[in-house]
Amino acid sequence: MKVATLCYVRNGIGTSGRTLMLHRIKKANDMHAGKWNGLGGKVEGGESPEECAIREVLEESGLRMIDPVLRGLITFPHFSGGEDWYTYIFVAYHYSGELIDSTEGVLAWVDNDKLFALNLWPGDRIFMRWLDDQRFFSAKFVYDAGELTKYEVLFYTPTSSDGTTIEREHGEFHAKAVAAELADITLESNPQQSFKPVYRPEDDTYCWLCGAAVEKRHCKIICLSCGFTSDCSDP
Repeated sequence: MKVATLCYVRNGIGTSGRTLMLHRIKKANDMHAGKWNGLGGKVEGGESPEECAIREVLEESGLRMIDPVLRGLITFPHFSGGEDWYTYIFVAYHYSGELIDSTEGVLAWVDNDKLFALNLWPGDRIFMRWLDDQRFFSAKFVYDAGELTKYEVLFYTPTSSDGTTIEREHGEFHAKAVAAELADITLESNPQQSFKPVYRPEDDTYCWLCGAAVEKRHCKIICLSCGFTSDCSDP
């Protein structure tokens, strides 16, 4: 069992704000390689979650969070090496210091309305929408070989009568099965037409092979990490 923190340092709230994100492209054997994440890490002996969150963000970014707010707790069963991860999710709207060249990856302030164009973990696309919510959440995200299969969450909202309102939400995902089914339907309805993939503009913003940063050269997308080259999806 691992206990960790995950922190989102923000300038502003909603679509008009920005969030500090970390592109994990520097470390070898990184289980988050190629992904964009918040900042954080494992809780050390004797630390509270708040102390861990402040220390990790300072080490990874050079910024010291001021009064980070605990938004929720997420359980990731068997996420890495067969171990369960229990992760405290924090948001900070106040901080001091200046950004450093992080050894964990490349730091960037990202407009909140562009966050979901990044190469994120599938579950992050769900819970990051809860970060500005005033409800406390306790969630479980289940992955199988890197693919999100299901999640469930409880939202807790204090009421004026000293009680608590509890709301539930859940979802299940079968991406591979759905993709295979759609491919079969396409081929059956058009037996003379082979399947053609559909690309999105954001596919040109990261390496399809390793997920690292890329640059565009004469309608070619070249990975700055592994050197993989592909054609632009929108030349």
